[in-house]
Amino acid sequence: MSQVSRVVAEADGGSRGNPGPAGYGAVVFSADRSQVLAERRASLGVATNNVAEYNGLIAALSAARDVGAREVAVRMDSKLVVEQMSGRWKVKHPDMIPLQRKAAELARHFDSVTYEWIPRSQNSHADALANEAMDAAAEGADLSELPDAEPVAKKVESPGWTGAMGEPTRLLLLRHGQTPMSVDRRYSGRGNPDLTELGRRQADSAATVLGSRTDIDAIVASPLARAQQTASATAGILGLPVTTVDGLIETDFGDWEGLTFTEAMERHPDAHKAWRGDTSVAPPNGESFDAVRTRIETTRDQLLTEYAGKTLLVVTHVTPIKMLLQLALDVGPSLLYRLHLDLASLSIAEFYPDGGASVRLVNDTSHLGRLA
Repeated sequence: MSQVSRVVAEADGGSRGNPGPAGYGAVVFSADRSQVLAERRASLGVATNNVAEYNGLIAALSAARDVGAREVAVRMDSKLVVEQMSGRWKVKHPDMIPLQRKAAELARHFDSVTYEWIPRSQNSHADALANEAMDAAAEGADLSELPDAEPVAKKVESPGWTGAMGEPTRLLLLRHGQTPMSVDRRYSGRGNPDLTELGRRQADSAATVLGSRTDIDAIVASPLARAQQTASATAGILGLPVTTVDGLIETDFGDWEGLTFTEAMERHPDAHKAWRGDTSVAPPNGESFDAVRTRIETTRDQLLTEYAGKTLLVVTHVTPIKMLLQLALDVGPSLLYRLHLDLASLSIAEFYPDGGASVRLVNDTSHLGRLA
């Protein structure tokens, strides 16, 4: 086999169920990406997305070594793998540690290895190979008989009878822990109180459960302190950063900020009555629920684009979570008034690239135990 000095290696992995039937794909290009030098693909049985992605990286580095490369530019759409291999994030999960070590050992065979995150749309070749591996395993086919192919659509099993197609983006929706405002059941929108001691324990309890998952690719949170503090508890365990998303901020309750329900009703009886019956009505100097829905829908679309096919921990407030569940269920505004969400509760919604959606969980507080 002819040898080359510099190559570009791209890798991907996927899991249909996370964990579920998994596979990886890897491709090595010439430095200018004009020529495919090697391809690798294989199924892994049942595994998580992150395990599959690391196996894809290992396959890519092995293939680069086989073609005699000395310098490798690795490109992947897994932020977790790229940041961990670059040394910026710690590897804490036990399933990831041996895989990261194996990849690091392979990397030492080269003069240099660089790691770059790319959007999923730019990783289509490796993505297609990974899907071919998973498709072949499902059909009992011989991988050696699979021809080179253009990227194919993922045949992920849809939830129930919805018929949704493609790889979903899974949103783990975590409400923040307790604050002094929630103790007194006061309107708490753009005010910025810290968590109480109980709130910190609630955040830690949620982090214990969420930190044991291997499928969380990224963490995003509202800019307000109570959400940031709740998110940081899980981020510390997973070794992931918290990305602030301004669109996830709570409703602006205007002049009612800090008031109880009764106090707001007594001070602005007509406005409060109108607000309770019409989502287009805003509190005095505040934000209507219709405006919040528009903001949350835009934010959701941005997250689905940036984290397509990934599992995302979203730490935010009661109204944004209700809005995201409302969008997933495609129901009217009555959900806002009839759905109860506890502090530090977890809900899960999945959004599919064909426009389908599924709500997997609502208001789970089992992780809180006696704290709930």
